Amino acid sequence: QVQVAESGGGLVQPGGSLKLSCTASGNIHSIYDMGWFRQVTGKERELAAHITSINTTQYGDSVKGRFTISADFAKNTAYLQMNTLKPEDTAVYYCYVGYYSGGYYQEDLEVWGQGTLVTVSS
Repeated sequence: QVQVAESGGGLVQPGGSLKLSCTASGNIHSIYDMGWFRQVTGKERELAAHITSINTTQYGDSVKGRFTISADFAKNTAYLQMNTLKPEDTAVYYCYVGYYSGGYYQEDLEVWGQGTLVTVSS
């Protein structure tokens, strides 16, 4: 059983900053990528940032230049540094993890966190 724990969400004023953390635990052999997606109720989920185990990154157009993703794959952890936050960044942010399971069967799997709420408002 693999679980993903997210933290760092909260209320911040426009122009402010937050840093999200995501840590995976459980039956993980190795992680090959991690990412952050965000969603507002009634709208489609969208990419915020993505990172691979060889440190290639990808960002959604709406956050480029403001958000930075990083990871410590040895610790099964990813971070999302969010700067110059705007009201339209308000959303639930979900962490995902792509990994190979431990044990006898080496399965290529994916798991999502429960989400952490980021609210940008004055």
